[in-house]
This record gives sequence, structure tokens and C-alpha cells, in this order.
Amino acid sequence: MDLRIFTEPQLGATYDTLLTVAKASEELGFDAFFRSDHYLTMGDVSGLPGPTDAWTSLAGLARETKSIKLGTLVSPVTFRLPGPLAIQVAQVDAMAGPGRVELGLGTGWFAAEHAAYGIPFPEKRFDLLEEQLQIITGLWNTPDGESYTFKGEHYTLTDSPALPKPASTPHPPIILGGGGPKRTPRLAATYASEFNTSFQSFKDSERLFGTVRDAVAANGRRADSMVYSAALTTCVGRDEAEITRRAAAIGKAPAELREAGLAGTPSEVVDKIGRYTGIGAQRLYLQIIDLDDLDHLELIASEVLRQLK
Repeated sequence: MDLRIFTEPQLGATYDTLLTVAKASEELGFDAFFRSDHYLTMGDVSGLPGPTDAWTSLAGLARETKSIKLGTLVSPVTFRLPGPLAIQVAQVDAMAGPGRVELGLGTGWFAAEHAAYGIPFPEKRFDLLEEQLQIITGLWNTPDGESYTFKGEHYTLTDSPALPKPASTPHPPIILGGGGPKRTPRLAATYASEFNTSFQSFKDSERLFGTVRDAVAANGRRADSMVYSAALTTCVGRDEAEITRRAAAIGKAPAELREAGLAGTPSEVVDKIGRYTGIGAQRLYLQIIDLDDLDHLELIASEVLRQLK
């Protein structure tokens, strides 16, 4: 089971904070450092000093870390046009070195952040997602010296040189998620190397993994060509007092986190990870809200990650 650190910078984090957490994650042996892609905070949180752009910050992290994988969970298709996004991700991939950058892509859902920064928020966002997947993979897969043309309902590309090419071969992995029963599994089976369930219940994750497995088989892919993952709010403590303190720091109750997230003592957390392994999950994204609590990462690395290895 891979364990990845997943952060929510829109709740309040500078680039320097992200760099500190990314470097700590790398040194402690976590598989990856991921971040959300949002421009506005949620809930009763100030979000100060303000948002950091996901791919700008990942470009910096690519140069200031050595081996840890980097990516988004997930970039909304509403934020960027597909051609420039393909260029951005390919460039960050080159800056990091092959095999380190991954693109999580989704429809976007938070209307308020679009209104706050003048970003259109159309209704047919799933159609945008499908066309962006076609375009991004089409650009990356176009052979050197050839051009790429696409005409869809939402985007048109004419004689693109399809450059730059990513450093990773054949291209950075694409992560898709969602709860749709038909279209999401089809898109995942067509374009993704990983399917993720973010903050779904255990039973819903099990069900969604099954629908994607069926779609992968129907698409003629090998079963082992798809990675299955889940994202869970994480709160680990050596004892009940530490669990309660960490839960309070992020405005949650321990019981709520134990039920819906990944919380408890290290032994409790290892047991729950085992349950996810049993339904086919190969990777967990540990949503860490309090980015100043580096002892939390050290505890997870020494008492949870160590047992999984």
C-alpha cells in the first residue's frame, strides 16, 4: 500500500509551508506529495495569506525536491484550457524528471471560487472533461514531427506541433475519480492509470472500484493496468488525548474522523488500511489539514508506514 500526503493549501498555506511539508514527506518515505487545486477557502477558515496556484507551486517543488512524486487531486477542467495545461504539466514533468509528476483531472464543483476570480462555470463540465482528456493525451501521444488537430463541441486545435513532450514515458499518469455509475468508469478505463475515490464511505469505495474494474475489462485492458486509490482525512495519535487534540485542531470530532476518515491510534489506522487493501485499494491519500504539525507526519511514518513496508 502506497501512502501519499495530500494537502489543501486553499485553507491557508504559503509556498514555503508546502515546501517544508513536501520535503518532510520525501525524507520520511511517503510515496508522493499531492495538493488540491482550489482558489478559495471553504467553511469558517480565513484561507490567509490566500491561494497558491497548483501547477505554479508544483513547478517550484519539482526543482526543490529530489524523488517524491508530485501531483494534483484534482485540477478542475474549468481553470485551464487543455492545450496550455498539457504544456504546463509536461514542463513540470521535465523540471521534476521522469516518473515524478501525475495529473489528477476533474470537472470542478466549487461555484463560489469561479465567481470570486471571474472563471466561467458552465453546466456541461463533464463534456469539458472528456474533451480535455482527448486533447491532452492526443497532444502527448502525437509522434515527434507530426501535428495534432482536434475539433469538438468545446475546443478546437488546428495543426498543433504538440510540444513540448513530457519527460515521462509514455506520459504522466492521469488520475480520475467520481461517483458516476457509467460515464466516469468509461472515462477512467479509456484514459486513466488510476481511479480515486475521494472522501467516499468504505462501502461506496468498494462499489465504485467494482464499476471501474468492469469498465476496464470491457475496454480490453489488463486488470492490473489500473491502480485503485482513496483519499481520507487523516488524524493519528499515540493515545486518545493526542487524537482528540489533533481532531480539535482541524475542527473535527474523533468519532467522526474514525467513521469517515483514517483516524485513531497507529494500530487502529493500520487495521483500517488493511480493510482498504481487502477491497483492492493500492494507494491512500492522507489528507493532512494542519500543515504545521510535522510531528503528525513523523508519527505516521514511524508507526504506520513502517508496518506497511
